[in-house]
Amino acid sequence: MQGIINPNKTKTIKELGKVDITEFKQMVMSLPDEYWEEHNRRKPNSFGALSQTQHIVFKFVRNFQSHRESVEYPVWKSWQDKIEPLLQTITKSYGYQDSIYPRIMLAKLPGGCRIPLHIDRNPAANYPHKIHIPIQTNPQAYFFVGKQAYHFAEGYGYEVNNKAKHGVINNGNTPRIHLIFEYADVPAKIASVVR
Repeated sequence: MQGIINPNKTKTIKELGKVDITEFKQMVMSLPDEYWEEHNRRKPNSFGALSQTQHIVFKFVRNFQSHRESVEYPVWKSWQDKIEPLLQTITKSYGYQDSIYPRIMLAKLPGGCRIPLHIDRNPAANYPHKIHIPIQTNPQAYFFVGKQAYHFAEGYGYEVNNKAKHGVINNGNTPRIHLIFEYADVPAKIASVVR
């Protein structure tokens, strides 16, 4: 299943509805720069396309060949009760009875920075739906699928097509912060491994 591209992925962008991020946003906005820097140094997703983006990784695939087994980072325990309700609300419309969230992270792209167009090529990214919830944005932050630009509103969920060329431009003066995660249906839940 990990090599198969999920035929139910959106072709471009799919809006999934609104979720209350009020309390979560307050927590994220209160994080000091040192917290971001500390977690960003240890991130497993140090790809060239993401060089200008800082990450706080909560869960990540054990290897890039399969989405079926994740590693929980120690920071997950202190955020889990705040993040899980957001994920469950946004993914409810998929109707999956048995599902997993292989990757969960916060991503901060500073003002004046960009993520160049790229495709998520690792096999672990083929099957899961890739979903963004903007926590902080500005009118000059755009997500691209090919040449088409989209502005994502705070507190809404958006599935993005990670198997098409996609990227981001933040021309604003403030950081763009998204909660980004993957979501997949599986025949049987695979327990996450605590790191």
